[in-house]
Amino acid sequence: MKEYKETSFADRMSTGAKAKQAQLEKARAMARANQAGLAERQAARAAQNAERETRLANRKAEKLAKAKRDAEDRAAREIAAAQAEKLAAAQREIDAAERAKREIERDAERKAARDARYSARKARQK
Repeated sequence: MKEYKETSFADRMSTGAKAKQAQLEKARAMARANQAGLAERQAARAAQNAERETRLANRKAEKLAKAKRDAEDRAAREIAAAQAEKLAAAQREIDAAERAKREIERDAERKAARDARYSARKARQK
């Protein structure tokens, strides 16, 4: 078996510094390797952002157009309802006038019949 070798503080510090330096070199190598793909990723991200903005603008334009169409349809329905109400009111007035006219005519017929009965009775009494 090997004997246990106790390392000094300086040895441990130098080993830690070497490990740290190795990690830094590895990170720098990865960063350089990523630099080539960085421009491509940024361009792709910018293209995605542009597409997203375009979709949002289109969605907003569609929403505004739909709101405008809905407002126009609602206004047209309100106008049509108002016109229908005016026509119904005019028809009700015409119907009321016709009923009044028929009532007057019935009253005149009843009066004429009553007068005829009265005249007939007076003629019989003479």
